[in-house]
Amino acid sequence: MKLIPRGKSLILQGDSDYVRVAGETFQRLEENFRKRPDKTNFSAFDIDYMINQAKDTSKGWPTPGSKEFETDGVSGDWSPKEKLFVTFKGKPIFPRTKNQEHFVESLKKNYITVAMGPAGTGKTFLSIATACRMMQTGEVDRLVLTRPAVEAGENLGFLPGDLTQKVNPYLRPIYDALHECIGFEKTTEYISVNKIEIAPIAFMRGRTLANSFIILDEAQNCTLPQLKMFLTRFGKNSKMAISGDATQIDLSQGRSGLEKTVHTLRGLNGIETIFFGREDITRHHIVEAIVRRFEENEGLFEKR
Repeated sequence: MKLIPRGKSLILQGDSDYVRVAGETFQRLEENFRKRPDKTNFSAFDIDYMINQAKDTSKGWPTPGSKEFETDGVSGDWSPKEKLFVTFKGKPIFPRTKNQEHFVESLKKNYITVAMGPAGTGKTFLSIATACRMMQTGEVDRLVLTRPAVEAGENLGFLPGDLTQKVNPYLRPIYDALHECIGFEKTTEYISVNKIEIAPIAFMRGRTLANSFIILDEAQNCTLPQLKMFLTRFGKNSKMAISGDATQIDLSQGRSGLEKTVHTLRGLNGIETIFFGREDITRHHIVEAIVRRFEENEGLFEKR
């Protein structure tokens, strides 16, 4: 079947059954777009995501007249319920996938939420956006953001400067997300009055973190004792988000405690784990292709 764009029109050519399926699919996309609250953020990613959701629902392309097209609320019709946060530039932030929305909902209702998945799925950014919203509404008093100071496969040697300057390179992704959400000036102001605290995980020992939204990023680079220590910092009226990608461990082989922690905590009330897949990668379409290719060749690498 061929899809031929002509100005604002799309011509479908091919077998009548395939044309009908494609026509109904595009009709669904148009209906979905009209009712979405995030029209200003709509992009090619959202079109690909909805088409793939409709495809996955029926384990292939839906057939004309199937229940996937006859029933309202199927996977291909998903759209975010509400915006999560509005950045300092006035840009609304919405979850882009069902898993992202599930993650945000879990952050709101649970004490601790663990996010597992590949790079680019929004684990860190959504955590920080949710934390900024809760701080803005007074649900928490401050943000505590941490990650392990582990180098990504290389030894940088001695780093000049004071302690803050030494650990800043490891915490750069957290600063980037904060700057996008609330801006450089507000981030600097909040850090100066300790409303935002950014520190390596080693600095968490011996503390009780109350009235706080606590975020641990790059948790796959934490050992099991570190994660146990971090989890037991939890105080009254707090929320905790832990994110990591088990395929990008920079510690010595076997030392990461993230998967063991997820297994240990399963089934506990107030704690939930959200698993992201490559379909949730929103960073850039090439990132999804890279992750898929590495997954496809993972067995080949292990044999060599």
